[in-house]
Amino acid sequence: MTTIELPVLQPEPANEHTSTNDGGHAVYVETYGCQMNLNDTEIVQAIMARHGFRLADSIAEADVVLLNTCAVRDNAERKIHERLKHLRSWRKRKPQMVVGVLGCMAERLRRSLLGEQDLVDLVVGPDEYRRLPDLVERAFAGEQGIAVKLSRVETYDDITPIRTQGISAWISIMRGCDKFCTFCVVPFTRGRERSRPLESIVREAAQLWDDGFREVTLLGQNVNSYRDPDGQGDFADLLAAVAEAVPRMRIRYTTSHPYDMSDKLIETMAAYANICPYIHLPVQSGSDRILQLMNRHYTVAQYLERIEKIRSTIPRCALSTDIIVGFCTETDEDHRKTLELMETVRYDGAYMFKYSPRENTKAWKMGDDVPEEVKAQRLEEVIQLQQQISWEINQTEIGKTFEVLVEGPSKRDPAQWQGRTDTNKVVIFPHLGTDQSYIVGDYVQVRIERATSATLFGTVVAG
Repeated sequence: MTTIELPVLQPEPANEHTSTNDGGHAVYVETYGCQMNLNDTEIVQAIMARHGFRLADSIAEADVVLLNTCAVRDNAERKIHERLKHLRSWRKRKPQMVVGVLGCMAERLRRSLLGEQDLVDLVVGPDEYRRLPDLVERAFAGEQGIAVKLSRVETYDDITPIRTQGISAWISIMRGCDKFCTFCVVPFTRGRERSRPLESIVREAAQLWDDGFREVTLLGQNVNSYRDPDGQGDFADLLAAVAEAVPRMRIRYTTSHPYDMSDKLIETMAAYANICPYIHLPVQSGSDRILQLMNRHYTVAQYLERIEKIRSTIPRCALSTDIIVGFCTETDEDHRKTLELMETVRYDGAYMFKYSPRENTKAWKMGDDVPEEVKAQRLEEVIQLQQQISWEINQTEIGKTFEVLVEGPSKRDPAQWQGRTDTNKVVIFPHLGTDQSYIVGDYVQVRIERATSATLFGTVVAG
């Protein structure tokens, strides 16, 4: 097979339907990683459908299998390599099947993925999804393809993502990141920051409401650095515009950077009832020394000042965070300071990870000098502390009644249904049976009767 690298293509007009897939090939996209990747999968599906491809529900139905990947941590990449091994058995049964690797891992590893395990036909980065239909057609003809160039302008603003289920949707408001945290590969895999026009985001939110969605999350690597390219304001202005356009829709956003968490943004959240009182505010470490090595642009004192402002302005606001243990040169004292910060803030939840060095980042050159067993021990201490704090916070919810957005049957027990509070807490409650007075997408009042560290349990009561 020959290897090709396609020239830069211009974006298609938003209303143009160009079918290059006369054979009606079916494409299956498997997603790994964060909400940004899930949104990217919806964009990929829309692009492929526009060009005549059918969307498959499983690998068994597919002529094209695309793995949409994450490169933030080493474990995520290992999963993809294992998945590729599994796909070899499918290739034996379907020799003409095209296999592609998309997303951040494709951007990071590029040509080394092509032909991996005699399987990968194409490698496409996050800014090159418009090329996919042509690359796939060429792959059917025996050519390998790579398209991984980063863009200063691509936002896929003219692509309406295909959203097939549920009542919650994501809107990508910007792509890339300019913060260059020393541990993070995102600026190298997703490029520099560029924002979508405010008006197009508002229109998309309004359309989602008309389509039956009841909750929307505004997505970006750092949403609170959003700037409308047409000069209509910052992220707080966008948030207000969306809240006013769809006053009955719940509005969330992720992810925020503490450095850009402005008073204006916090006050805007407090001003609109449909902006959910929940903020994911990654701290990463409780040590000023480590934060400086991470290039996080704030100190612990500055972070805590933002927390105080949030809680004084939005008293009901729930908080979650990201924590990395075992970063370069982290000492027992640095780790102790992280535990102290957790006890001071008392997060409702947290995403907690061992440090995973990534090539091309500045931290890669610092060395990975914390032993794996020390990382594991510190991670376990962080997890145990957070579980205890989450449990204690959730016990205080017992006896309270919350408005819950009904999502449908619980995964563990169809006789139980589930939903979320505006503070992003999962609530489980008994299904009412055939005479139920609520459906998916409704709001119900649930009185909390018991709680674990992760979940609230209650009973629907009259509103």
